[in-house]
Amino acid sequence: MTQQNHLRGVLLASSACILWGISGVAASTLFINNPHLTAMWLTQVRMISAGLILLVWGMVAGKHPFKIWHHRHAAWTAVSYGLLGLIPVQLCYFEAVRVGNAPIATIIQFLGPFIISIYYFLFKHVTPSRIELIGMIMAFIGTLLIVTHGHLNSLAISPVILFWGGLSAIGVATNTLIPRTILPKYGALTVTGWGLLIAGLFLTLLQPMWRVHLTITWPQLGLLIVIILLGTVAPFLMFARSLSDILPTTASLMDAFEPLAATIFSITFLNVQLISFDFIGGLLIILAVMALSLNTHKMLHFLRRRRAHSSS
Repeated sequence: MTQQNHLRGVLLASSACILWGISGVAASTLFINNPHLTAMWLTQVRMISAGLILLVWGMVAGKHPFKIWHHRHAAWTAVSYGLLGLIPVQLCYFEAVRVGNAPIATIIQFLGPFIISIYYFLFKHVTPSRIELIGMIMAFIGTLLIVTHGHLNSLAISPVILFWGGLSAIGVATNTLIPRTILPKYGALTVTGWGLLIAGLFLTLLQPMWRVHLTITWPQLGLLIVIILLGTVAPFLMFARSLSDILPTTASLMDAFEPLAATIFSITFLNVQLISFDFIGGLLIILAVMALSLNTHKMLHFLRRRRAHSSS
């Protein structure tokens, strides 16, 4: 593991989150233009479509995606990744937006890195370094400023919003932690593909998508394709690959780029006005990411220790 590997992991994770931000703008446009579109339907379509694309891609690339089902632990991990990781990080976030609003939902979801840090502290006995703590605080404040524009007194969180937002925050943690044990052996194509497909099929069992009667125009179909390819296939693959180079705490902190990207693209395509709080928040996020990317020594020691223990 080298500085170059760590930089590659940071770039992959941050790029994935930028694409998720673009996907969020595309989804917002779809919800505005098609009131009959639901978060459940959109989540099902993007998961199943993206999952199938990744698995077919894996077969063509010779990754043998069905091998994962030959090992009980790997199979259960893939199922857990889909149900406990991908569903809350996608569906629960959209539900939090639906019952509340995007700023509150984003703030609650960004508690995911703190959940990961607590997990590592309690179960792996790894305490966050000073620079990691500072980075978390800076990134959280930056996100807070972007999604609230400094109006902190307007955050009235109802129990329903807290419930769905809390599940989405846990999803950020589980989506990052669960697949790490099987990614090195089976690869991001197989693990992410099966996770998405399992999650989408499970949601379809709960609420069949074919029972929703929708009329999709050609421009809306184009946005749906953007969400599936650029907003699901590419970022999930990139984020899963980044976990081979950086710690989950660092990878999850790249989520700060999602609201930043969403703000920029909302200004560009939806005529949203940018104010000073957006600039200050974006600067804090960039500084936090820079601080985290420089903190490599503890990560390298931890990963070497984990690999040495696994091989012994």
